[in-house]
Amino acid sequence: MSDIDRAVDSAHAALGRRQNDDGHWVFELEADATIPAEYVLLEHYLDRIDPALEARIGVYLRRIQGDHGGWPLYHGGRFDLSASVKAYFALKAIGDDIDAPHMARARAAILDHGGAERSNVFTRFQLALFGEVPWHATPAMPVELMLLPRRAFFSVWNMSYWSRTVIAPLLVLAALRPRAVNPRDVHVPELFVTPPDQVRDWIRGPYRSPLGRVFKYVDKVIRPGERLIPEATRRRAIKAAVDFIEPRLNGVDGLGAIYPAMANSVMMFRALGVPDSDPRAATAWESVRRLLIEHGDEAYCQPCVSPIWDTGLAGHAMIEAASGPEGIRPEETEKALAAAAQWLRDRQILDVKGDWAINCPDVAPGGWAFQYNNDHYPDVDDTAVVGMLLHREGDPAHREAIERARQWIIGMQSSNGGWGAFDIDNNLDFLNHIPFADHGALLDPPTADVTARCVSFLAQLGNPDDQPVIERAIAYLRRDQEAEGCWFGRWGTNYIYGTWSVLCALNAAGVSHDDPAVVRAVDWLRSVQREDGGWGEDCASYEGATPGVYTESLPSQTAWATLGLMAVGLRDDPAVARGMAYLARTQKEDGEWDEDPYNAVGFPKVFYLRYHGYRQFFPLMALARYRNLESSNTRRVAFGF
Repeated sequence: MSDIDRAVDSAHAALGRRQNDDGHWVFELEADATIPAEYVLLEHYLDRIDPALEARIGVYLRRIQGDHGGWPLYHGGRFDLSASVKAYFALKAIGDDIDAPHMARARAAILDHGGAERSNVFTRFQLALFGEVPWHATPAMPVELMLLPRRAFFSVWNMSYWSRTVIAPLLVLAALRPRAVNPRDVHVPELFVTPPDQVRDWIRGPYRSPLGRVFKYVDKVIRPGERLIPEATRRRAIKAAVDFIEPRLNGVDGLGAIYPAMANSVMMFRALGVPDSDPRAATAWESVRRLLIEHGDEAYCQPCVSPIWDTGLAGHAMIEAASGPEGIRPEETEKALAAAAQWLRDRQILDVKGDWAINCPDVAPGGWAFQYNNDHYPDVDDTAVVGMLLHREGDPAHREAIERARQWIIGMQSSNGGWGAFDIDNNLDFLNHIPFADHGALLDPPTADVTARCVSFLAQLGNPDDQPVIERAIAYLRRDQEAEGCWFGRWGTNYIYGTWSVLCALNAAGVSHDDPAVVRAVDWLRSVQREDGGWGEDCASYEGATPGVYTESLPSQTAWATLGLMAVGLRDDPAVARGMAYLARTQKEDGEWDEDPYNAVGFPKVFYLRYHGYRQFFPLMALARYRNLESSNTRRVAFGF
């Protein structure tokens, strides 16, 4: 048995062991210090403190503190002021002595970077809830925004799904201005360079264009005007926010199935005087608690869960490993995949027209969400990945599910030919210049990686009627290629992820492997291969660092690069062979790989992610494909993924 065969066999067994009895996979999804710190502060806001749990979160927060004294947004990253303010506040709430060495170092770093007064908008909202800063430290965001129709520029319907669900309860909180219970009376005045009551310039940008400075002055005009809003109008606006939220509470999966929206809904119910025993409040709190991960003496809170995505990706890796004349345990894998496929089919959203329907009301639902349940917010990326898996698995019973997914994805194409993740034409860029949007991620415009996945799905299905849709998308991808030859990866780190995604799509769509766009992408991938044969990319590439470069090779990114090269006919290229050798060499005895650096992004420059499953799905898929193509007469990848 060759090294590649052994690696595939071992990785297949390892991934198979992680499948749940009902057929699905789910791995941990880790962010930075922000979410676990916010969870601690939420317990103190509510006076629902769990000392044992908070002690374990404290262990986690101390471990991930950076050498610079503060907390980064990703493994090995630079100091981040807002994450550091929240982590320090949480540790102080847990009971850490502010004169302890780790707290003194954190405080010094925070003050050296301008103090808590220079933290971002969401951090200042958190501080306002605890009375650490005045409410005018936050941008003017009147709850009356909830009354604006879709055609109004500042309507929440022009924002992304994640912005909409986070903002709706936050607007209620900003209108009611509640104060945290804070039973231990914990405060952080020591984190301010200037006492909060003396700060006069809370709104400072970042300004991405002159428009941002204009909106700063608009903020000044709006703020005093809020006092003139009739009380009846305010009550109607709060009711509109609650009426938006309640149908989307999503049971124990929570509002939007993402932590910030879920936590804001919990605080909103408390501010509205809803008893904790009320089913709405009780379920919202349970949804937050379900995001907790506990390992021995450590614990942290996930930003959300990723079972649909994990199951789809695991399924692709398993089916690749079980395919071909040397397939690994094909009968056993077929049964495992049948269970996974059934689990996925049961979660297709067929009877709820979510927020996406605002822009395409005549399109029938047919997508999948990212989480266990999130019916109002399916996304085309998950839908394409699941659709390709069901199509490849081949059970005729999947036909209707695949067709519903196909129709939905076609209906979700934006006017420029690309796809955003959750909405159509969600690209009113001026919204990213308002003071509230200092994170620059209020929108969900089309991106290369999501567009590529949709092309891959439609091309794999091979319906001739879809050719005009595919051609428009390929034109978009050609326009979006970077000067270096790579593509930006909006949802995975970063240019390696984007380039792999697009090369798979171009191959599936029948674009020639010697097409200039393909050649430029291949040349770029070769140029960033590391000496050890692997590939790696720093999350700092979202912040202006060199694309495709890192201090070490990573299993997931090596797999993406080699999968991209194999997709365009380069299975026998020396670069691919070196990548395979790296993957085989770095595999552990248990069939898995280690990968501490973060491999994905929520919002560039603001919020990064570490999918714990990526180190397993993608190396297995790459190694298995390399093995399978060896016995192929054409050496051509026949699938979109």
